[in-house]
Amino acid sequence: MTDTALSDAAPSDAPEVLSGIRVLDCSIAMAGPFAAQRLGDLGADVIKVEPTTGEWQRHAAAGGATGNRINVSFLSLNRNKRSIGVDLKSAEGKEILYELVRSADVFLQNYRPGVAARLGVDYDTLRAINPSIVYVSISGYGEDGPYRNRPGQDLLLQAMSGAMLSSGSAGHPPTPAGQYLVDAVTASTAFEGVLAALFHRERTGQGQLVSVNMLDAITTLQMQELSVFTVGGVGQHRSEQPHAHVYIRAPYGAFSTADGYLALAMPDLHTLGEVIGEPSFLGLDTETDSWAHRDEIYRKTAERLLARTTAEWMEALGAVGIWAGPVYGYQDLVDDEQIKHNGTFIEYEHPTEGRITTPGFPYKLSATPARIDRGAPVTGEHTREILVGLGYDEESVDRLLAAGVVAAESVDSVVPAAATVPTASSGGGQ
Repeated sequence: MTDTALSDAAPSDAPEVLSGIRVLDCSIAMAGPFAAQRLGDLGADVIKVEPTTGEWQRHAAAGGATGNRINVSFLSLNRNKRSIGVDLKSAEGKEILYELVRSADVFLQNYRPGVAARLGVDYDTLRAINPSIVYVSISGYGEDGPYRNRPGQDLLLQAMSGAMLSSGSAGHPPTPAGQYLVDAVTASTAFEGVLAALFHRERTGQGQLVSVNMLDAITTLQMQELSVFTVGGVGQHRSEQPHAHVYIRAPYGAFSTADGYLALAMPDLHTLGEVIGEPSFLGLDTETDSWAHRDEIYRKTAERLLARTTAEWMEALGAVGIWAGPVYGYQDLVDDEQIKHNGTFIEYEHPTEGRITTPGFPYKLSATPARIDRGAPVTGEHTREILVGLGYDEESVDRLLAAGVVAAESVDSVVPAAATVPTASSGGGQ
């Protein structure tokens, strides 16, 4: 793991690719904050504009992981940001936001459709203040249309996207993904949109509106699967056995072994039959019979794989070129040698939460590497700093604080506890 102590995070000699770019993050929950965090990781000055009581995610702890003053959900999605707590429903609070917009490059929000206009922070309003602004609007189903007011929640979008019916077994409920898949891919889509719009502005000087919705994000992610359906005319037909994907031949999925689980992907049936000792596979044609006899092949493979451990099967199958791998739990993932070699997880000290171990960056840039300069802030931690930067004097800031127009918290009152990596159940099913 890469060890980054925030107290020692002096600027390195390497430039940051988005240095000089200011992002106003008015989003909540996961998709918007995650996209903004990616921009912050690349050096953008991300200002999290949140209510004086704090963003919604501060009060919704996934897994019950509440933390000291910042729950893990918020902590994981808001590093490399400064926080200003401001009441946007007040005239003075709105003027503070407008002042920030004048010097901003990107404005990001995921309000419910219509809310931005009611608050006076819609694209047309902000473009009039700063014509070069890149304005990102994230919604569940689109800015308009028949579903505009439906809740844009991850599981609901997974269900609607058709993805659930590409795995699992016939006659059983659909199988949701084991992660916040739609939120994550929407965040990545918004991140891509921002970079493209900034590149366009670099060439032309023109800002623009970037509209992202979760339904389109999860739908277009299935480019290959949906094209097989729309172009190839092949329907989604789930097997009786729990096959991992309707458009991939058997055997394909996770199987029990003597001590855990094994993932097995598209082996040659003759070779597989020889290795696992299943004579009925020896005369089968891989390209045709693996579709025609999918349930039978799955069932017989499952029975044979119970005879040996995951490690034994990995060695035997790998020796003949069959694609097989372990099914990990989170502890297995954290401990994996390749993960450690890649520096996938990073460690740093947070002023209120202590030692933090968390996933790092999904990209590596040789000339402009991503880095962590600050952990997730407490609500309004940087309110005074940001307002002074806008030209407010200390007396004016004190007045705004007293009136409740803005909010500010300090990190000095909490001594952080040591953070540890939780012990997860083994991916071997133990």
